[in-house]
Amino acid sequence: MANVLKGKKIVLGITGSIAAYKACYIIRGLIKRGAEVQVVITPAGKEFITPITLSALTSKPVISEFFAQRDGTWNSHVDLGLWADAMLIAPATASTIGKMANGIADNMLITTYLSAKAPVFVAPAMDLDMFAHPSTQQNLEKLRSYGNHIIEPGTGELASHLVGKGRMEEPENIIRHLERYFTAQEGDLKGKTILITTGPTYEKIDPVRFIGNYSSGKMGFALADECASRGARVLLVTGPVQRTTRYPMAERRDVESAAQMYEAATSLFPQADAAILCAAVADYTPEHVADEKIKREKTGNMTLALKPTQDIAAALGRMKADSTERKVLVGFALETHNEQQNAEDKLKRKNLDFIVLNSLNDKGAGFRYDTNKVTIIDAEGRREYPLKTKDEVAVDIVDRLAEVLNQ
Repeated sequence: MANVLKGKKIVLGITGSIAAYKACYIIRGLIKRGAEVQVVITPAGKEFITPITLSALTSKPVISEFFAQRDGTWNSHVDLGLWADAMLIAPATASTIGKMANGIADNMLITTYLSAKAPVFVAPAMDLDMFAHPSTQQNLEKLRSYGNHIIEPGTGELASHLVGKGRMEEPENIIRHLERYFTAQEGDLKGKTILITTGPTYEKIDPVRFIGNYSSGKMGFALADECASRGARVLLVTGPVQRTTRYPMAERRDVESAAQMYEAATSLFPQADAAILCAAVADYTPEHVADEKIKREKTGNMTLALKPTQDIAAALGRMKADSTERKVLVGFALETHNEQQNAEDKLKRKNLDFIVLNSLNDKGAGFRYDTNKVTIIDAEGRREYPLKTKDEVAVDIVDRLAEVLNQ
C-alpha cells in the first residue's frame, strides 16, 4: 500500500477511557507514516493520559480548552476543523458518542467535530454492556447516518452493521482504516460502480442435499477488496461462503442458488459501470426438488433429472448491448482442456470485453488455493501471468479493468 498518509493532517480526539493510552501508539503510527497529528483531548481524557506525553509525541501543544491556560489564547475549533484532512476520535466513550450524535457541544472536542469538514472516524471504547445498550447503538446509527466512519471494535473491519465487542480496535487496524479511506479517495476507479459475483452456487436436491462445487470465493473477494481500495463502489453478490471483505461494500447480497444469483446480478447490473463475473455458477439444477429428505433405497439406482440454469454472463451481455450507457463486462473461464479455444468462444458468445482464463491443469491454480495463474484474453490478444497470490492476481485483473474503463 502506498504511503497515502504522508502529509495528511489528522486531528486525534481522545476521551476519558482506559484505552486512552493506546492513543500514543496511534500517534506514533501516524507520524511514522508521515502524517501531522494535532491532539484534542477532553477534560476526562486528561485523567487517563497526560497532555505532556501526547505533546512530546506530536511536537504540538495539546488542545483541551477553548482558551489556553497559560496566556488565554483562544483555540479556534473552526480553524482546526478546516485544517484537518481527517478527524479520528479514539478512544470514543459512550458519553462522547452521545454528545456527537446529538450536537451537545460542551467541550473543545465536540465543537471541533461539529466544525469539521473532513471525514470523521470513530473508534468506540467501553464495556460490552454499554456498547450493546440500545441508546449507544442508536447514537452509533446516528453517527453512521451523518456519514461518519465507525471503526467497529474488536473486528479489524469497517463497520457495516453494529455488532462486536466493546473494546477499542487495535491502533494498527485503526490506522489501516485511514489508509484505506485515502487510498480509495485517490484511486483510479473513483466514481465507478463495479458489480462482482463470486463463490459457488448450491442447487437443492432435497432439504438436506445439494449439487455444488469447490469454489471458496477467495478470488472474487480479493477482486472486491481491490476494486474498493481503488475508489470503486462495489456491489458484491456472493454464493454460500464464510468470508468477509476488508473494505466496506456499497451492497452485499448473499445468495444460494444459480437462480438467486441470476436475479441479483441482473437487477444490480443497470447501476454498474462494469461487472466481473467470478462466481462458479452451476450450469444445471435439478428439475424437481423433493419436499422431504430422499431415503436411500435398498436396491436400484437413483436417477436425477437436471435442467439448464439461466446463463448470467449471456444475460448481462445482452443487457450491455441494449444499454445506452457504456458498460464493461469481464468473465472467467475455468477450463480443463482446449483452454484457449473455449475461452475465446465464451468471450465472443457472451459479449465480454475480456475474459480471465485459469486452467485446472496449472498446479496451484483454481478452487481452494490461495494462489492463481491466469491469462487475460480480449479482442487484441492475450496476456499471460505467472503463478501469484490471489490478491496479486486481483491487482492484475483490476489494472486491466481500469485501462478498459478509462479508454
